[in-house]
Amino acid sequence: MRGIVKHFGGVHALRGVDLTVGAGEVHALLGENGAGKSTLMNVLSGVVRPDGGAIEIAGEPVELSTPADAQSAGIAMIHQELDLVPQSTVTENLFLGREPRTRLRTLDRAAMRRHARELLDDIGIELSPSRTLSSLRVGEQQMVAIAKALSLEARILVMDEPTSALSDSEVERLFAIIPRLRRRGVGVVFISHRMDEIAVVADRGTVMRDGGNAGTFVVAETAPADVIRMMVGQPIEQLFPDREPPRDDVRLAVRGLSVAEHPGGGRTEPRDVDLEVRAGEVVGLAGLLGAGRTELLDALFGLAGHRMAGTVELDGVPVRLASPRDAISAGVGYVPEDRRVSGLVMMESVAANIVLSALPALARAGWRRAARERSAVASSIRDLHIKTASAESAVGTLSGGNQQKVVFARHLLREPRLLLLDDPTRGVDIGAKSEIYRLLARLAAGGMAVLVASSELPELLGICDRIAVLRGGRIVTVLDGGSATQEAILAAASLEQHPTVEAR
Repeated sequence: MRGIVKHFGGVHALRGVDLTVGAGEVHALLGENGAGKSTLMNVLSGVVRPDGGAIEIAGEPVELSTPADAQSAGIAMIHQELDLVPQSTVTENLFLGREPRTRLRTLDRAAMRRHARELLDDIGIELSPSRTLSSLRVGEQQMVAIAKALSLEARILVMDEPTSALSDSEVERLFAIIPRLRRRGVGVVFISHRMDEIAVVADRGTVMRDGGNAGTFVVAETAPADVIRMMVGQPIEQLFPDREPPRDDVRLAVRGLSVAEHPGGGRTEPRDVDLEVRAGEVVGLAGLLGAGRTELLDALFGLAGHRMAGTVELDGVPVRLASPRDAISAGVGYVPEDRRVSGLVMMESVAANIVLSALPALARAGWRRAARERSAVASSIRDLHIKTASAESAVGTLSGGNQQKVVFARHLLREPRLLLLDDPTRGVDIGAKSEIYRLLARLAAGGMAVLVASSELPELLGICDRIAVLRGGRIVTVLDGGSATQEAILAAASLEQHPTVEAR
């Protein structure tokens, strides 16, 4: 790709970007959210038409006006936000748009099921091809997307944050596939914010900043600090800020919380959960994929409805959490795992998304007050450093990190007593991560209680006062965040027998 230029109205999204990827090379593409990585890859995959520049594959110029053009040219892309159909089965998603036919031109469903099983086995994932996609966890859906892309036998494979929702074991399976791609001569563009992953899989890397090239480097010869400096234009002195000790008063007390199995199945519901979070404390939830972290947060936000048993107290007062309305009224905020599906109304403006949950609090006698809403939105954009052309811009036009800040802003407007976070930095660049960590430290210092689930163990170790480890829906141990290690967390998460330890 040479001199790629793209404008969206008055926004100069790509400023003459160059990218060269060799056959059999894994090339990391890095940059902060909004740097232009996704736009550049959308150009390569035929989703966006560039305003200037040229693309060559194996030395031959190509015109990629549509995704079909890109697929015909041997380009496949695993999107960060999955381009799958939730209501369809795994098999139907794997062959969408290229279904095998019988001699009578009807769908060859037997061949589809057989090939689907082969594809899933090839990447080591145990899933029934007949399951509906919406019944799968996000990590399992990600593996289906990976299987679909690999089935295309592409010459160029773009992986956009492919591990963001995967467990450690699934990441290992994905990384085991990459050497096979190298041997087949596939050029891989690997987009990730995780420097440890890039060090393991990538040969070279290109950094983008503000829509342009900031530098290309050899991974084995470049220190992570130098890469971060290229990304943000300055060094980040301290990723995890210092924390103030939590207070003594218990903000959240959970006793014997259990959730009856969902009629649709496929979830690990909480079982006999006892947990406390103090005011000003950040408590982490760790565990392997399917351990029940998300399900516990869902239950505390009222999403389990009347299937939930046990008691929940906030500041010593029992609360009923049969619906999200109950949770919000009780002073609970929730930033969900999938911001695009569960956290935002993508076609609405930044302003509309920020005030969505706070409309009653901002109104007077049931009447909306436009001036007060505008003031609240302006304060949120300023305080959380949300990068947007305007408060009226569609939230779907923002980068992933800024979309996440909008979800934060919505709940913080109501000044919750308890903030629930599910993988809050998934798909967020290193600069935005640092801002989110500082925000959490500031909220905890102000007395807010925070319960955060994350698949990144260094993140939990860096921001949490204590870490509760789940397995099979149960909390098997609670470790002190200051002395816990990744090894101790993984041992608790994976061993069949592990003593329950309550820290502090």
